[in-house]
Amino acid sequence: MRRLIPASTLLVSTLLLAACATRPQQPVAQAPAIPQPVARDLGMLVGATAQVLVGRFGNPVLQVREGNSVKLQFRSSLCIIDAYLYPQAGTLKVAHIDTRTPSGARADQASCISAIEEGRS
Repeated sequence: MRRLIPASTLLVSTLLLAACATRPQQPVAQAPAIPQPVARDLGMLVGATAQVLVGRFGNPVLQVREGNSVKLQFRSSLCIIDAYLYPQAGTLKVAHIDTRTPSGARADQASCISAIEEGRS
């Protein structure tokens, strides 16, 4: 005697078996490497004291105190540097530098540093 399997049961069984099957492994696409920005002269500015900045750029055109931190601003006709100093081991030191053009657009940091140094001499 032969038993017939209903078509719906056969379909469900096939789908369950297919779900258990392993898929061929696709090679994992690696994201392209993101180029890291070059610090250039900034490495010498981060961690610097206000005295080092004044020695390098001259007196700041703006000095803003907020709590225990200080923002010093240095300008040339081409760009502006904002240096943010925070207490580190009891001394105010540069933690971050921003550079921009007088219109507010981003400026290349190394070029801006050079422009302000040249404007001083």
